Amino acid sequence: MRHTPRIHPLYLAVLQAVACSAYAADPAPLQPASDAPIETVFVQGQGRQVQNITRKDLEQAAPGTSPLKTLEKLPGVSFQSADPFGAYEWSTHIAIRGFSQNQLGYTLDDIPLGDMSYRNHNGLHISRALSAENIGNVTVSQGTGALGTASTSNLGGTISFTTRGPADIAGATLAQTLGQDSTSRTFARVDTGLLDTGTKAYVSLTRQRADKWKGDGGQDQDQFNSKVVQQLGAHKLSAFFNYSTRDETDYQDLSFDATRRLGYDWDNYAPDWQRAVNAAKGVYTGGVNNLDDAYYLGRGLRNDWLGGVALELNPNDDVRVKLNAYNHRNHGESHWYTPYTPSSATVPISVRAQEYFIDRDGGTADVSWALGDHTVSAGVWAERSVHRWTRAFYAVNGPESTDHFLDNPFSTVIGQRFVTKTTQFYLQDAYNATDKLKLSYGFKATKAKINGYNETGGRAAGTLEAEKKFLPQAALTYQLSAQDELFTSWAKNMKAYQAGADGPFSQTQDAFNLSVGKVRPETSTTIDLGLRSRRGPLQGSLALYAADFKDRQLNVATCTGIVGCPTTLANVGKVRTKGVEAAVDWKITQAWGWFNSFTYNDSSYKDAPLYYEGATAINVNGKRVVDAPRVLFNTELSFEQAGWFAKADAKYTGTRYYTYLNDSPVSSYWLANLSAGYKLGKVGPFKSATLQVNVTNLFDKRYFGAIGTNGYASSDPTGSFATMLAGAPRAAFFTLSAKL
Repeated sequence: MRHTPRIHPLYLAVLQAVACSAYAADPAPLQPASDAPIETVFVQGQGRQVQNITRKDLEQAAPGTSPLKTLEKLPGVSFQSADPFGAYEWSTHIAIRGFSQNQLGYTLDDIPLGDMSYRNHNGLHISRALSAENIGNVTVSQGTGALGTASTSNLGGTISFTTRGPADIAGATLAQTLGQDSTSRTFARVDTGLLDTGTKAYVSLTRQRADKWKGDGGQDQDQFNSKVVQQLGAHKLSAFFNYSTRDETDYQDLSFDATRRLGYDWDNYAPDWQRAVNAAKGVYTGGVNNLDDAYYLGRGLRNDWLGGVALELNPNDDVRVKLNAYNHRNHGESHWYTPYTPSSATVPISVRAQEYFIDRDGGTADVSWALGDHTVSAGVWAERSVHRWTRAFYAVNGPESTDHFLDNPFSTVIGQRFVTKTTQFYLQDAYNATDKLKLSYGFKATKAKINGYNETGGRAAGTLEAEKKFLPQAALTYQLSAQDELFTSWAKNMKAYQAGADGPFSQTQDAFNLSVGKVRPETSTTIDLGLRSRRGPLQGSLALYAADFKDRQLNVATCTGIVGCPTTLANVGKVRTKGVEAAVDWKITQAWGWFNSFTYNDSSYKDAPLYYEGATAINVNGKRVVDAPRVLFNTELSFEQAGWFAKADAKYTGTRYYTYLNDSPVSSYWLANLSAGYKLGKVGPFKSATLQVNVTNLFDKRYFGAIGTNGYASSDPTGSFATMLAGAPRAAFFTLSAKL
């Protein structure tokens, strides 16, 4: 039986509001749009390192590019992916100052997106939450996020996405992209404009189809986004509903050994079914020498419904209140044709499917009150999330299509359900001590309780609670001159335990029972010290930072990923991080600009007790953190004049490791991209039109775009652990966009 989630009442209300707005009164007199782009990456007045990605950066990226990929120009940010758009979720990985993707916090218009892990358990990826064309700007706090950030994973920084809301001027936007590997992306958006009723709304549709750059299969997505805003005097009521379906065919994970034997272009066997069958029987050809060099096919399916309502109250000039309510539902399934479990005596392959469900409801409430030189803020976030996942096997008679959710398994070997209740409260005072000195200080209290239930198989059940009643944070800015600003911050954070297929509950019950009293939630202490400066055409920032990450948890894999054995959880000590990051933006002339950023990050394991893999003792003290390059450098040259625009960028990523003992270094690499175009102006019925070309990996560099896709190993001296993906070769995309 296929699963058809019912429509949540919140979604029906949002859709009704959007539909009604489309038939409201005639437009009011035209007013300036409310989503004007932010033209600088440097955010002034913040006591911590905070930077923006501008709307122009998002527009000039290849359409469909993940907004996470556009962040790699910023200091401290390491981004990796195996596809040109940075949207293939199995490969996509972002790290900031050595903290990995699931140790950061993410919000969309203040709504939590969870930790963006591939195996969904508490959120969804930004590429599914909102079409890239509808994102207004992205704000990154490299060290620690604001106290009010709705996240229980932000040991490191936070990334806040803001929707490009409904425009005040009625109109429509159409864009068509064509390019490499049969890529076709169609985007259409309609804005009602500001109506006599004080209402404005938009709806958009996105359809993307693309073949993989190697192997067989596509990476496809459809999205619907909508938002309605109602002005109520000094107050504002808004609602949104987003829907996404994603079907991405996986690339085969590579090892150093497999790459030497088979090359960067090696992939899964599809559409060659017979070769996959032969390999499952131990008959290898063409350089293959083991079962895990390739499988027939892998696929990830994700359907997401995300809706919410927000109310902004402004009772007077000194008080601001904001209320949010949201619901997120997800149905996901990941497929692997596995040679480890036969369908029958004659078919040595079956489909292993992991199925995911999320249903989470939550809300946030924030109030800000200006009291003379003080501005006091307080807020609360509460969420209840129900997450369920299963692992089942489905029989096949041949190369059957798996581009849909499967039913009728012949075996279900694992089933777990989790109910997570999260509450978070914060209190903060921002104090203008003098005309030059501004202080902010406060704390948050976080509690996340997971009740895990074992429905099928031998995985763990039980209760885990992560709670800290006092997580303080303090910051200051000091105006050295009209051009220069000093900033510094200090903060403590906690990461809650993880429900789902990863984390403590992925152990056996006996191992879980032994670890409960020994494992503590991960915590971090972060310090920032920096300088921002503006001098005519030059803007820049320089920051020093340090972080102390305690009670690091490690899930030790006990077999290959496709087999999916229970893991062993260990508390393996600390990570000490220190570094320096710098950025400068130079407006050389009215037409030319040059942006550069540099990062040096030293993240290493400290005070780590021995842990064991079988009888082998592992000592990682002094070793560099996996997937944390020491050196990052980005340079970007831009031009815009008389309708023409262009941007060329190059990014250097230093050596990375996928083993805790650092015995398998992944080489550093440079990667360059180019975008250029011409604004055609009025064309026929269109008010404006633009032609744009994007070329990714301009010099066709061969490199490993992502590491750790299958996790990390303690050691891999033979280079046989398949946990890397080759980066996409050069690709070109052409876009024609127009506005009505």
